[in-house]
Amino acid sequence: MSVRTWYLAMAFMSFSKKGISAAELQRQLGHPKYDTVWRLMHRIREAVGKRDALYLLEGETEFDEGYFEKATSKHVKLKRGKGSQRQAQVAVMAESTPLEDIGTGQCSRQFRYFKMRVMPDHDAETVNRLVRENFDEKCIVFSDRSTSYVDIAQHVETHITEKSDEKTARTTLKWVHIAISNAKRTLLGIYHSIKGKYLQNYLNEFCYKLNRRYFGERLFDRLPLAVAKCYW
Repeated sequence: MSVRTWYLAMAFMSFSKKGISAAELQRQLGHPKYDTVWRLMHRIREAVGKRDALYLLEGETEFDEGYFEKATSKHVKLKRGKGSQRQAQVAVMAESTPLEDIGTGQCSRQFRYFKMRVMPDHDAETVNRLVRENFDEKCIVFSDRSTSYVDIAQHVETHITEKSDEKTARTTLKWVHIAISNAKRTLLGIYHSIKGKYLQNYLNEFCYKLNRRYFGERLFDRLPLAVAKCYW
């Protein structure tokens, strides 16, 4: 594909805050082949995922998991609950900064950066690997009391756990739950049905835009740099 086509694809993907489907991008580009446009978009999503992987979350961070719906064969008998083949488990991490209003004394948190990683397995070893790869060693991590999180304290400065309930979701783990809700709504509204093997790419794009939400028109300026960089 021509360099011009790559630039146009990146422009359309960055102009839309929520995202754009491959069918719509194909129409905008006037390209005859849907599969070619679809693969091009995934190459861009892989690149922005590698770009965000270069940075570690610092300071106070939130860590939790969400369940995202993925496409499954009609011939598969689905299980119910967390073990359902339709549910993909995703680790969601948010770097949040505590704030206090001097006048009222009211406390709140402002988020900075997010990361989302599909978890092939839900066990302590997988969680520990995610923590090592995505958190600075001096981080203070907040999470619920899941048994998979028992070793997090070995990889960061402090690990604080709270019982998982409605209050925790609104306060301590507020931003990860907001991100999970927004990501689900975005993916379901635009792409409708996503195969599990490609879910990480869609999450890459969502987090890349979310982390650069104040860039405005400069988002397109940064996107070619992320795609052109050699990550190998």
